[in-house]
Parts: sequence; C-alpha cells; structure tokens
Amino acid sequence: MEKLENDFFYHIYNRGNNKQDLFLEEENYLHFLKLLKTHLLPVADVYSYCLLKNHFHILVRIKEEAVHPSKNLSNLFNAYTKALNKKYNRTGSLFQRPFKRKRLTNEDYLKQLIVYIHLNPEAHNLIDDFQDYPYSSFLSLLSAKETSLARAEVMNLFDNKSNFEFVHRNSKTINNEVLKALTFE
Repeated sequence: MEKLENDFFYHIYNRGNNKQDLFLEEENYLHFLKLLKTHLLPVADVYSYCLLKNHFHILVRIKEEAVHPSKNLSNLFNAYTKALNKKYNRTGSLFQRPFKRKRLTNEDYLKQLIVYIHLNPEAHNLIDDFQDYPYSSFLSLLSAKETSLARAEVMNLFDNKSNFEFVHRNSKTINNEVLKALTFE
C-alpha cells in the first residue's frame, strides 16, 4: 500500500464492502462531508470530491506539515462506519479495506481527474447532468460562497472559472489512461 507523503496530490477512493451502499439518505452524505472537514482538513487540502451511493472519490493535496495523514483518513472512515452502524442498527465493516490511494505525478492528470470526479454521477447514470448532482464539489467550486475546498488553486489549474466550466461541459469522454487508473480491482 502506497504511503501518503506530504506535499503530494492523492486520489483517495473506496466503495462499500461487497459493493453495498455507503449512503442511504441525504443525511448520510451530509454527515460524511462534516466528518471529512473534521478529520481531513487538518492534514490535507481538498481539491474535489464526489460521493455516490456505493463509492466515493476525493482528490487531496497532503499538507507539508501533516503528521500521519493516513490516520486521519482512517479516523474519518471509522467515524462514519460507527455512525451508520448505530443509526441503522448494523454491524461490521462498511468500507472495502483498505482505502485506495493513487499519487498524482503530473498536472494534466490532476486536471483530468478533477473532471472525472465531477462527471462520475452522470457516468454512472445517477443523474442526467452532472452539474445538478448535489454531492460533488462541482457546484461549490463554482459558487461565490465560502468553502473549505481549495477553490482558488483549482481555478488556477484551469486558468479561470470560465475555462473550468468549459472543460467540464466538453469532457464527456475521459482519457482511457485515467479511467483505467480509477477502476476498483
């Protein structure tokens, strides 16, 4: 398993154990995002995310001063599992173990991954237009409201907000190399 190293970008993803749903109702998505802020923001900048019924994608840059970022991710997943187990009177693991991580090594891949993450709900036929999906970072990145996301950094990657939107709307087909790297195996 690849160690999370400081000052690098990582694609963090996982799915439900036995492909079961991770999110059963809106409250679950919101609770996961609250836990993400609590556990992940102290050690990482979040560039994008998408929460789907049975899996999720998070793109982060581990902070230079972070200490044991894997522990924070583990705490996030454990806290969410405990909350779901308690709420729905279930037992056992919720996530496929261990969580997947892939270190990003170039800016083109980074940009493609941001777009891929946002297009995921449409690619999985959960919604007709990815721009309407409420559990991804796409709308928050475009919003003028305060956010915990690394909005300025993301917009700089795409040069500006207009180009960010343009690239997303015109990227219905993603590079096969990106798709191959993102599969659950």
